Amino acid sequence: MLHDLVAQYGPALVFINVLAAALGLPVPAMPSLVLFGAMAAMHPGSVGTQLLPVLVLSIFATLIGDSAWYLAGRIYGGNTLKTICRLSLSRDTCVKKTERFFGRWGVRVLAVAKFVPGLSIVSIPMAGAMGTRYRTFLTYDGVGAALWSGTGLIIGALFARQIDMLFAIAGRLGRTAALVVVALLVLYAVYRWIRRRQLIAKLASARIEVDELAKLFAAGEAPVVFDIRSQEKRKLDPFVIPGAQFADERQLDAIVATYPHDQKLVIYCSCPNEISAAWMAKQLNEAGFSDVLPLRGGMEAWRDSGKPVDSLPAMPPPEVAVDDIAPKAV
Repeated sequence: MLHDLVAQYGPALVFINVLAAALGLPVPAMPSLVLFGAMAAMHPGSVGTQLLPVLVLSIFATLIGDSAWYLAGRIYGGNTLKTICRLSLSRDTCVKKTERFFGRWGVRVLAVAKFVPGLSIVSIPMAGAMGTRYRTFLTYDGVGAALWSGTGLIIGALFARQIDMLFAIAGRLGRTAALVVVALLVLYAVYRWIRRRQLIAKLASARIEVDELAKLFAAGEAPVVFDIRSQEKRKLDPFVIPGAQFADERQLDAIVATYPHDQKLVIYCSCPNEISAAWMAKQLNEAGFSDVLPLRGGMEAWRDSGKPVDSLPAMPPPEVAVDDIAPKAV
């Protein structure tokens, strides 16, 4: 029955599955590629002849879904990344690491992004937001899609016998096997959600409001303000709170050595829930600082409230060739 289903509808099912995953729906696509690869190895006459068309369809489906996210990043810029951060089950700090990874390697990262958890979901819209030419995006994303799709099919072909045994066992178990798989997927999603909530709870601390910080500036009691957004976020949103200093929450030694421990410090980032700023505040508190507060809402809240901002000089994205950058349409 499974053989007949794959032989008749396999390519269409793989296309729909891969497209849904590329568009961001919570459905894993790799298992369908592995399954088709296994069926192709076990039935070279009826299914094996469809192997190349399935590879092409998988690449095409990936490019369609990824192009949608690329265009979203191109049109809406940093707002697309904020939406992804809010919807993703990945920890907010992981999203920031992905931004830095993209900043280091540029659009070339798309060739391997699908093999690294969390990397693809941020790097694709970031490529659009950073102004990468669509032709360049398609080239690297196409290479990545081909490698990823081909890997799934090859794994299925190499482990065809083992996969066939698993399906034989699942067939004997009937609905029980399906329920176990669904239960495991649900448990995994719940586990990821709990981990994120635990991180937020762990870093829960007092926040300073935008109006409170503005009053300190007006009274001549301005604290030292640190901007710890990634370089990529600063390029997408090239403004800072007046007087803010750039800092990296991973490198606190210079701050500890420079400022007295009773110095009032305010930290802002672009992460949902101010996760990075809260983590840095916690580290500085443990280092002996007594008055360190994350800014609630970060740069976005400051600007949206009508407070003054300073502009940053425009800089091209790192690690991306100049001829790969196209100006955004106004």
